[in-house]
Amino acid sequence: MKLEIDEVFNIDNKKPFIIAEMSGNHNQSLDRAKKIIDAAAEASADAIKFQTYTADTMTIQASHGLFQIDDESSLWEGYTLYELYEQAHTPWEWHKELFAYANERDIIPFSTPFDNTAVDFLEDLEVPFYKIGSFENTHHPLLKKVASTGKPVIMSTGLATVADLDESVRVLRDHGCEKLVLLKCTSSYPADASSSNLNTIPHLADLFECKVGLSDHTLGIGAPIAAVALGATVFEKHFTLNRSEGGVDADFSLEPQELKKLVEETNRACQALGNISYGIQESEKASLRFKQSVYVVKDVEKGQHFTSENTRVIRPGDGLPPKYYERILGKKAKENIETGTPLSWDLL
Repeated sequence: MKLEIDEVFNIDNKKPFIIAEMSGNHNQSLDRAKKIIDAAAEASADAIKFQTYTADTMTIQASHGLFQIDDESSLWEGYTLYELYEQAHTPWEWHKELFAYANERDIIPFSTPFDNTAVDFLEDLEVPFYKIGSFENTHHPLLKKVASTGKPVIMSTGLATVADLDESVRVLRDHGCEKLVLLKCTSSYPADASSSNLNTIPHLADLFECKVGLSDHTLGIGAPIAAVALGATVFEKHFTLNRSEGGVDADFSLEPQELKKLVEETNRACQALGNISYGIQESEKASLRFKQSVYVVKDVEKGQHFTSENTRVIRPGDGLPPKYYERILGKKAKENIETGTPLSWDLL
């Protein structure tokens, strides 16, 4: 059963909430965008996330300095920022149709705004909550605008110091945000597992007294599953139909079967955490027969001594516990005992 939105932000609810991030993986095809929604819904993801911006709201047309991506290690090397965002943006005229389509598929649609105009636009679409990305988590004017809507907020924590996060969380809470989830995030694409530092997750929860999760750019699903054990409950992964078909974020995006496995395994990990528990559980009682116990393994006559020749510790488990084995050696049989009889005190 999927979570209601209030449950997503309820600090006591530990069920994983899985977000499939479409980003620019629609490759400027509305039909492909709908197929991504279909695939996310069929994989049982809880939500599909869009990004709401245009190249003009994000940057300007320029190719000097940092406007040009010239990092050879970047997936986007050779683009200007404007060219990248022109290719990656989700056209605003698609949003209403895609939101409606996601609702039809029973998957929650929401988005990341990058400026105030995007917030106003998303408010008209009645977006249920907002996501703030790592690159905007110190953009106080935007945080104030988002918080003023009164909607819940999920915010990634990449590229931010503890002091940065403290300021930003205060801005959100002081301007109307009452429900907040912070996502541990490493803002490199793809991210190396060794840079994930998941042990930050419980500290993040304690420091800001809110729910926590993981915005994960590593390959595969190992990091999110590990994060469950550290208290993460909200998980965001980029998602595409097929990495081989390309797309601005395709290289570090999950494919449908991987997303399905992420949903299954994070839920299984959450269930496995359980509670502090010792003793015999109800589900284990049928297995008690397979414990070892003391058995007569050769016929014993009345008055005969129990020895290591006629008794042994073996399975099944309905005789005396093994801890009593040394105590019964040398004791006499109270009656004739056949081979295969579980030894009990009343036979001594």
